[in-house]
Amino acid sequence: MTVISRAGPELTTTELYNILRLRADIFVVEQECPFSEIDGVDLEPSTSHLWLGDNDGIASYLRVAATSETLTTRVGRVVTRKDRRGQGLSATLLNAAHTLVGDSTTLLDAQSHLVSFYERFGYRQAGDGFLEDGIPHVPMKRTRR
Repeated sequence: MTVISRAGPELTTTELYNILRLRADIFVVEQECPFSEIDGVDLEPSTSHLWLGDNDGIASYLRVAATSETLTTRVGRVVTRKDRRGQGLSATLLNAAHTLVGDSTTLLDAQSHLVSFYERFGYRQAGDGFLEDGIPHVPMKRTRR
């Protein structure tokens, strides 16, 4: 599988639809977190969308967005379709995201049960844990300078 990367304004209508559908299927339906998935970040020029696809559509996805801090980006919406979990797809996308952002500091909010997964990529806890939509999360930071 090849990683596909698009800036927000480069997304086709079909690509955006498929991304939003996968995110809603996992975060809103499977994890039962009713929240507004459309947050105004997806189409920003400084936002990049990375995904891996198969015959059934998008298998794994993540989003990289600029923050208000210079040389800092935020990785978010990391998601893998249920039938493709455990195959290293999120790891492939994280490595691609790190190549994309280079030496910038990267932030993310990890679901608590995934902290050790993100630690493999150099992320460290960067604050107190918190609940988001009823799911425990941990803020994490990866500094590469």
